[in-house]
Amino acid sequence: MARLLIGLGLLLLVAGLAWPYLSRLPLGRLPGDIVIERAHSRFYFPIVSCVLISAVISLLLWLFRR
Repeated sequence: MARLLIGLGLLLLVAGLAWPYLSRLPLGRLPGDIVIERAHSRFYFPIVSCVLISAVISLLLWLFRR
């Protein structure tokens, strides 16, 4: 359990340090992402971004398990 928590902490640290660079990526603004804007509300569902991220993570996990 301790190794898992340390690993998650390191992952959060790396993500926090890389956040300024990651925010420049066009993820979340891809064609196919659903955005509905009304007068006082905005609904946003990044479906294509989620599918792309899922495919990349699945590919990486598949490569590391080989």
